[in-house]
Amino acid sequence: MKDLKRLLQYMGPYRRDMALGMLLVVIESAFEMFIPILMSQIIDAGVAQRDVAVILRIGLEMAACALLALITGLLYAKYAARASYGFGARIRQAQYAKVQAYAFGNLDHFETSSLITRMTTDVSVVQNAINGGFRPMVRGPAMLVLGVALSFYMSPRLAVVFFVCAPILGLVLVLVVRRIAPMYTRLQQAMDHLNTVVQECLTAIRAVKAFVRGQYEEEKFCQVNTELMNVSLSTFRTAVLNLPAFQLTMYAAMVMILWFGGQMILAGTLTVGRLTSFLSYVLQVMNSLMMISNVFLLMTRSLASAHRIAEVLDEEVELTSPQDAVKEIPDGGVVFENVSFKYHPDAAEYALAGINLTIRPGQTVGILGGTGSAKSTLVQLIPRLYDATEGRVLVGGQDVRRYDLTALRDAVGIVLQKNVLFSGTVRDNLKWGNPDADDETLWAACRAAQAEEFLRRMPGGLDADLGQGGVNVSGGQKQRLCIARTLLKKPKILIFDDSVSAVDTATEAKIRKALSDLTGVTKIIIAQRVTSVMGTDQIVVLEDGQIHAVGTHSQLLASDPIYQEIYHSQMKGGGADAGTADHG
Repeated sequence: MKDLKRLLQYMGPYRRDMALGMLLVVIESAFEMFIPILMSQIIDAGVAQRDVAVILRIGLEMAACALLALITGLLYAKYAARASYGFGARIRQAQYAKVQAYAFGNLDHFETSSLITRMTTDVSVVQNAINGGFRPMVRGPAMLVLGVALSFYMSPRLAVVFFVCAPILGLVLVLVVRRIAPMYTRLQQAMDHLNTVVQECLTAIRAVKAFVRGQYEEEKFCQVNTELMNVSLSTFRTAVLNLPAFQLTMYAAMVMILWFGGQMILAGTLTVGRLTSFLSYVLQVMNSLMMISNVFLLMTRSLASAHRIAEVLDEEVELTSPQDAVKEIPDGGVVFENVSFKYHPDAAEYALAGINLTIRPGQTVGILGGTGSAKSTLVQLIPRLYDATEGRVLVGGQDVRRYDLTALRDAVGIVLQKNVLFSGTVRDNLKWGNPDADDETLWAACRAAQAEEFLRRMPGGLDADLGQGGVNVSGGQKQRLCIARTLLKKPKILIFDDSVSAVDTATEAKIRKALSDLTGVTKIIIAQRVTSVMGTDQIVVLEDGQIHAVGTHSQLLASDPIYQEIYHSQMKGGGADAGTADHG
């Protein structure tokens, strides 16, 4: 319940709408509960006495009550809808803002599909609980109190039936809720599994088609879809058990009331009108109990979703800016002092261990190493995408943990190993690097990244549509656009994480030449190809998360066996990597 209370803090300006809605529901219920009293009078004073004037007068009063109940009900619907949908929008906004603040370590705690479910399905569940459950949550208790009170006013003897029915209904509700609570959690987890499979398939649809694995993916989807269906059936099969139990109890109560009430009419201690009104109140009370039970079921499901939402909102952000953070980065010098790192505190081994490395401002450094040697991990410590577990990383002579995160990351430009473009035009994507860049600046960055040539051929040029994830350009073109986008940041440190692997060697040489013209920028190049780092000021060879050797190309070629092996294997025959290039 504390998770739901935690989320209600996001009601914000919609609290007024909730309060008005609550008041309107109480007024609506009062009007409806007054109608049976009038009905009793119209039967006993009007129908029994054949007094048409009384029938018309009381009939008009009943119609007025019904009309007022309708108006207040419509007004409630307006305020409740505004409150619930505004509440849902604020929760989604809060979750999205929190995810934007997450460090990579925080994102490792959640699957992408699970975050999507928590921002969509789970929020909809809580939102619907407010929209669909708020009225019965207020109306149910109001009608229950008013109905029982008026029933005792009509006939205290017959009202004893409530003391028999209430414990039975309460026991049924407790049993159903206790059984169904964990089922709703499993239901949302099954939804996560379904979203994971759908997301993976759609993201990798080209690989699926290339390997003719469509049927395999269909079978995998069928499996998770069936899991969701089975969990849903089991959950809602249990949820509906309260309905027949309530109906059985309600109809049994009505039979008893008719039996005893009929005897009281024959004995002359009860009128037909009062019995009719009493039955109306019985129905109202039973319906109110049904409403309360449905609210409990709605709340039970919403509590499972509220807990999942609260996990996102309560996740402690691992990396934040310190108080009195330094906002000015003097230069692009980088120093690693006895740095060790592991992704999880309980991990048995360090991904990086004992790293000591100095990169002077304006220097160009190449990083080589086999797959899994933690090359990407090393450079991700520079902009604090992760924090070093041990030791210090210094940029511009200051520990990176002393800098304002935004200022630090603005000073570091990273071209990721996995190129990411967003839906929209080329211009929209390039302006991620500099929102204020004019066309001349954009074209200059594209020329440096060797992207101008193919952009001039594309219809629209800078305004060409890239499609979702950049599907309208090839892998090499994606890499060049990502390089141009990063150059527009004008960073003090420029990191290329194996980001020219999809371009041919001639284009790569042109990009290297353009980069060499950048002065005052520290350049770190992670590469698989020796040709990409041969001309750098120093080359760092990583092996199993440790620095194996540091030196220039000629020094390493003369003394380091690992570098010699990489060099000879790649340069044999004049460049074995030529066949992997993307000339798009």
